[in-house]
Amino acid sequence: MFGREKPQATAQQAATPVSKIETIIGPNAYFRGDIQSDGGVRIDGILEGSIDITGNLVIGEGAKVVAEINANNISISGAIKGNITGNRVEILDTGRVWGDLTINSLLLNEGAYLRGQTMMHGDIEPPMIEAPKSQSQAQPAPQQQPPRATVVDATSRPPMED
Repeated sequence: MFGREKPQATAQQAATPVSKIETIIGPNAYFRGDIQSDGGVRIDGILEGSIDITGNLVIGEGAKVVAEINANNISISGAIKGNITGNRVEILDTGRVWGDLTINSLLLNEGAYLRGQTMMHGDIEPPMIEAPKSQSQAQPAPQQQPPRATVVDATSRPPMED
């Protein structure tokens, strides 16, 4: 008891997110209101309102959410209508989002649906693109002049004979 070593964590425990799920809205629940939490939240039912949590948010496959969302990491398998602010957003193949994202990281699986604008945080500067070199800087290739045509005055020619 006192002198024993702690057992090693199993693979399932190691895969558990840092923020454990503390609040669950089940598949048969309809919730209207605001959610504020310091822990993780999972929604499998219907929610209308707003979500403001410091933990992780999981939107289950059958969930329907109409809300403004602010959370740390967000995993979406269901449907969301509303703007999302978070660190990392993952929209899985069954996930559907109608709203704008303000995030640090985005992962879209094949088949995911997103309709809205995405704004990523960060002070990353776009790459500098050099202007093409102008021909005045490059040595021009010598050009051949076309032969000059001789202009003949029609009044000074002798008439043509038949």
